[in-house]
Amino acid sequence: MAVREKVGVVVSNKMQKTVVVAVEDRVAHSKYGKIVVKTKRFKAHDEEGRCQEGDLVRITETRPLSRTKRWQVAEVLREVKKL
Repeated sequence: MAVREKVGVVVSNKMQKTVVVAVEDRVAHSKYGKIVVKTKRFKAHDEEGRCQEGDLVRITETRPLSRTKRWQVAEVLREVKKL
């Protein structure tokens, strides 16, 4: 079975070892055909706690780690520089 992967932006890192990742999906409206942006938020496991808000990350599906956490951070694609 293939491993599902998604790319999104970290919107919260206030929990221990967990980040919330917002993934945008652009789909055509079923009736009108206009492109609509749909956003879904996933909780992902971040063992080292290296993700910051605004980072672009790739997450992969894993076994259930808690009631709502079924993803883990595979890699950080782009880090946001803090001033």
